[in-house]
Amino acid sequence: MFRQYKPGVIGNEYLFIGTVEKKAWREGLTQPKAITEMFEQMHDFKVTVETRGCGFLPDRRPFILYERHIFSRETDSRFDVAHPDISNRSPGGYGAGGANQYDRLGRAMALDRTAALRSTSWGIGQVMGFNAGTCGYAEVEDMVAAMCISERNQLLAMAGEIVHSGIDKALRNHDWTRFARLYNGPSYEINSYDTRLAAAYAKFAAGPLPDFFVRAGQIYLGYLGYHPGTVDGVMGRLSRSALHEFQESHELPLTDGINAEVLSKLKETCNSPAFDAL
Repeated sequence: MFRQYKPGVIGNEYLFIGTVEKKAWREGLTQPKAITEMFEQMHDFKVTVETRGCGFLPDRRPFILYERHIFSRETDSRFDVAHPDISNRSPGGYGAGGANQYDRLGRAMALDRTAALRSTSWGIGQVMGFNAGTCGYAEVEDMVAAMCISERNQLLAMAGEIVHSGIDKALRNHDWTRFARLYNGPSYEINSYDTRLAAAYAKFAAGPLPDFFVRAGQIYLGYLGYHPGTVDGVMGRLSRSALHEFQESHELPLTDGINAEVLSKLKETCNSPAFDAL
């Protein structure tokens, strides 16, 4: 079943599946003005560089990355000897993404639930659990529950962290080097975060912006088991192939793109009882 996040359950493969609201990023913003403004500043180019493009896996769980060195720090290294693969002073040992990260997280939760959640980065902005307070949440459990609901929550958490840390000025001023150093740390040059941010900003400033109909359609197609490629709001070859495969399987007319009508059908299929029962 497609379930909401249940904080008391451990070891269930659906543990972190939330309601996954199908809202555009900018719908229903009720956060403080500084955070919503920052949300608008970063929603396209910042997401392109600092995120994986989509906040959810195809199985509707939030995208995560478990950090063993943070767990070691959070637990005073008391599990390092017995469980070096999930508790270690040295970062690394990530293995595959997706479900594997939830396997690692689940093992850590069995040792110390709160520390494990705090040692994981969540959603499209990969906000660390230990930053729950700076993002406006009383507890990490509250943040995790919100991350399971929507990308809007995930991005607002990211914006809140940026504002709370005082580095939003660098972003507003397009000071990419300073922002990258403060946000990514002193090793930002290794991944060229500053030049990538500058390039992404220049690209979106010149336009066009990603098509949100296409982006939402790409996510729905992924949920339905098709393979649209990168979730980027661009109707490329893989996205068109996945769309046509979906339309053929449902005996629908083929279209070259994703408009409101096509998106409505994708959403209807995703929300059908037959799909939720899978």
